[in-house]
Amino acid sequence: MNRCAVIGVGQTHYTTKRRDVSMAGLVREAALRALEDAGLTFKDVDAVVIGKAPDLFEGVMMPEAYLADALGAAGKPMMRVHTAGSVGGTTALVGASLIQAGVHERVLVVAYEKQSESNATWALSTHLPFSASLVVGAGGYFAPHIREYMRRSGAPGHIGTLVAVKDRLNALKNPYAHLRIPGIDQKTVESTPMLWEPIRYLETCPSSDGACAVVLAAESAVTGTPAWVHGTAMRSEPIFRAGRDTVSPQAGKDCAADVYRQAGITDPRRQIDVAEVYVPFSWYEPMWLENLGFAAEGEGWKLTESGATALDGDIPWNASGGVLSSNPIGASGLIRFAEAALQVRGMAGDHQVDGARTALGHAYGGGAQFFAMWIVGRERP
Repeated sequence: MNRCAVIGVGQTHYTTKRRDVSMAGLVREAALRALEDAGLTFKDVDAVVIGKAPDLFEGVMMPEAYLADALGAAGKPMMRVHTAGSVGGTTALVGASLIQAGVHERVLVVAYEKQSESNATWALSTHLPFSASLVVGAGGYFAPHIREYMRRSGAPGHIGTLVAVKDRLNALKNPYAHLRIPGIDQKTVESTPMLWEPIRYLETCPSSDGACAVVLAAESAVTGTPAWVHGTAMRSEPIFRAGRDTVSPQAGKDCAADVYRQAGITDPRRQIDVAEVYVPFSWYEPMWLENLGFAAEGEGWKLTESGATALDGDIPWNASGGVLSSNPIGASGLIRFAEAALQVRGMAGDHQVDGARTALGHAYGGGAQFFAMWIVGRERP
């Protein structure tokens, strides 16, 4: 397949409510910043791929049709992607596939969410007559999986707090981050209310408005400083299946194995310099450390506790502050992919990891059943 590179990244500032713009204004802001980074304009783009979480969140059906003009897509191919919370990552992979297959030379990829115009928590809370209301929002669904991880691994209760503090301290170095809490420490997190045991208020992600965009290009159309795509993979599995391991889903393991194979990664902890991983609840860092092969089963929490995933550790995770600090749901996965690209381009600003040459971008969605990942690097593959 043809080589593909990220040549432009654009983000809005993530916040609780962007009252100053419509959805069209939000996505256009991110797109224009990505194009400026690439030194291009809308006329230089061959196609647009857009992604977001379920339409029912904001109640705007088929928003891609409404947003085409704002993204310079009039008269051009435009594709909509939706794979629940992993959609931002999947959208990037669909865009990359159009380059790799030789269909287009330059593709604009955009993902967004305007949670201030929706209520995602209640949209995700099923009720009669569809089913008995046993959970409230995503946290109510994932909390039992976290408790099972704690039981299996013997992880002490403070591990989630460590992740929450680490990612929020990283967010202070990221001007686009939503949650910026100066002076945050373990005591601050532990003093917040328990929402879904063992998840406290500051161990969960915020509700954000925001958009992210990347410009992808074929080798012949590269401008500026590229982040080369070394591997792409997506996998899914049924949410209800006999024997399904919800703590460490097989689809996640298979997706990681595939993207590592493509990129020539045999030891992710040693060969990957920085990872941007979808961690909407703090306990998912140790869980994904194991699922993605950075740690042995039952050992992920020890890696977190040792400080290895901190900004000055040997394998920094979520240097940008991650989903725990900014969560426009439809864009959250693309932000992970975009931040990975910024790291290997050396353009991540104050949260830049020194010497980053290979990075992982990761997204998951649904009931931890949809996975999307890519490996990007400074060198041409």
